[in-house]
Amino acid sequence: MDLIAYTLGMPPTEMRPAPRDRDFMDSTSQRFAYRCLPLNIANQHGWELICPATVECTWDGGPSPDAMVVEVLEPGWPEPVSHFGHGVLTFHVNQLFRTPPGIHLMVTGPMNSPKDGAHALSGIMETDWSHYTFTMNWVLTRPFHPVRFHKGEPFAHIFPVSLPAVEEVKPVFKRIEDEPELHKAYDEWQNSRNVFNEQLGVENSEAQRQKWQKAYFQGLGPDGCPVKGFDHRTKLDVKAWPRVRTEERKK
Repeated sequence: MDLIAYTLGMPPTEMRPAPRDRDFMDSTSQRFAYRCLPLNIANQHGWELICPATVECTWDGGPSPDAMVVEVLEPGWPEPVSHFGHGVLTFHVNQLFRTPPGIHLMVTGPMNSPKDGAHALSGIMETDWSHYTFTMNWVLTRPFHPVRFHKGEPFAHIFPVSLPAVEEVKPVFKRIEDEPELHKAYDEWQNSRNVFNEQLGVENSEAQRQKWQKAYFQGLGPDGCPVKGFDHRTKLDVKAWPRVRTEERKK
């Protein structure tokens, strides 16, 4: 599947495969946050768009665009602006995306990257037909609290989704007792988890040596054997965007 980004006669917004690492995860004790494989995979699921300038934004709580002051600390193009009012900061994206029929583009904030005083707004673009560009928007959540976006940090995260696929899903409840094999495997895991958590408090225990249970990370069942028939991932091989031609940069 191709994800096409049409350049528009101007330098496109820089994009990169989303990395696994996150500042807040680095700061956790012994970097324990990286033991959570779902976090690692979500972090890498798509591409990040990179901030072209360093700006500090302060919103006074008012509804008008001029209720936010955007101070440029390190210039770049295009700099984010207060366009909509109500504490919303807008980043422009300098390319037009096209996806195959039935595939759309999720646009959201950088995965698992909290920013004090600001919240990333999310949207889904019908990029299989749209001839419109889009913006990425953040809403400031605290009046008179300065929020800084640094040049080179991601301001958005994109990845393909399918709206028809979501609509085709039929939600169903079932009793786990009706699936004996699944019920048995769940009970074995839950019991092992309870024992492991109890043993974490025992000095020199095997649980203390292991530090955390690795079965899900390693794609293992409760019996310690690899789960067969499924594509287990511990990382994603997301392709990088090609370099933009020199003539495109100069326009």
